[in-house]
Amino acid sequence: MTGPARRTDQRRPDGPTAPAPPWTLPRIVVAAPASGHGKTTVATGLLAALRRRGLTVSPHKVGPDYIDPGYHALAAGRPGRNLDPWLVGEERIAPLLRHGASVPTPADVAVVEGVMGLHDGAVGRRAYASTAHVARLIEAPVLLVLDTTAQGRSAAALVLGLRAFDPGVRIGGVILNRVGSPRHETLLRDALAEVGVPVHGAVTRAAEVGAPARHLGLVPVAERAPESLAIVHALADLIESTVDLPAVLDLARSAPPLTVPAWDPVAAVGGPAGTDRPVVAIAGGPAFTFSYAETAELLTAAGADVVTVDPLRDPALPAGTRAVVIGGGFPEVHADALAGNTGLRAGLADFDGPIVAECAGLLYLGRSLDGVPMCGRLDLTARMTGRLTLGYRDAVAATDSPLHPAGDPVRGHEFHRTLTDPGHGDRPAWRWDGTAHGFVAGRVHASYLHSHWAGHPRAARRLVEAAAR
Repeated sequence: MTGPARRTDQRRPDGPTAPAPPWTLPRIVVAAPASGHGKTTVATGLLAALRRRGLTVSPHKVGPDYIDPGYHALAAGRPGRNLDPWLVGEERIAPLLRHGASVPTPADVAVVEGVMGLHDGAVGRRAYASTAHVARLIEAPVLLVLDTTAQGRSAAALVLGLRAFDPGVRIGGVILNRVGSPRHETLLRDALAEVGVPVHGAVTRAAEVGAPARHLGLVPVAERAPESLAIVHALADLIESTVDLPAVLDLARSAPPLTVPAWDPVAAVGGPAGTDRPVVAIAGGPAFTFSYAETAELLTAAGADVVTVDPLRDPALPAGTRAVVIGGGFPEVHADALAGNTGLRAGLADFDGPIVAECAGLLYLGRSLDGVPMCGRLDLTARMTGRLTLGYRDAVAATDSPLHPAGDPVRGHEFHRTLTDPGHGDRPAWRWDGTAHGFVAGRVHASYLHSHWAGHPRAARRLVEAAAR
């Protein structure tokens, strides 16, 4: 993750907050020394295994990731949610955790999957937005997943170093992953006992369960629902057979009560924008899977009737649609099917209401993607490249639009392997690092920047007001 060393965001209060009674929410953060150690395997398996035991489990993910929360949601049976201080401000992390663990029903336990290595934060900002940062903000113990391949007693030194690096983060237990043999497991357990860190489970290399991946991570759940469900069931079996679930629950119950009030989308937007309830369609389905749960909640709180449109299958926008939100996803994988839905493409090309498009939405609104025709609403072409653009961004709205007034500061992130020609319009959507990005064309706001509207809920209200007009 990349980002400037300065902090320019101006956080705004989400409205008056009344004191909330403390809530004893058992919670745990699943972390690792680095990417690839098995965090998603353990976190998803824990969610599914605890749910099998009759517990209501609240799934969360550190960082801006959209794909892992899809597997979390499948395992937990409720939306996977993100906790990212860069995108929403650190003051909203614990309230968003409490909100996500409260709806639709109060959870018995929350499982939070970390991002990258435990102490890896936004580049240039030390631990900011790291897993350790979020663990401190929500006062949750850490369950460390450790890839033990080609490692013996040194594993204890690694855990000891991670624990000492930030004494404010409590590593309460370890899951050993990719253990080679019973002898290997005994060696590791003995070494960790020397440094006083309990082992709560051991997964052998032969028992690993994998999910298919592509250039931006795992394949989203929506693209392969039956296979994804089978993977989640297999992960639950794996965790049940290798992890001491009562010990993990005891660790989660050691977290102190949450004393902050839950984040409230109605307070965040200041209530409905008017008595009219315009229909706002959000793109979904296998091609557009990148969306935060709070987006729909904020639009609803601002007075919209939120509906879903699947650009792969729906021949037209839902009746009465007054605004459209098209988030991220993998349109390059589904380009031919998107092109074949000529009715919806034509409908979006002629739609005169506000449209907000992020990343995949930007590509879909262009004239073509890798030569395959798209909607033609924006005068641009897009193509896949071999270069990954990834990082946090400190952006400023460059042009008035249905989403932001010019000059509005917004923090977001980029995550793509495509390029557009041109790279921005005469009326760009954003500026960061002295460069223009994205397009504002009429009532269309489109760019590569992903943002989390809980960090700037005024965007939801502004869009609903524009739709009502």
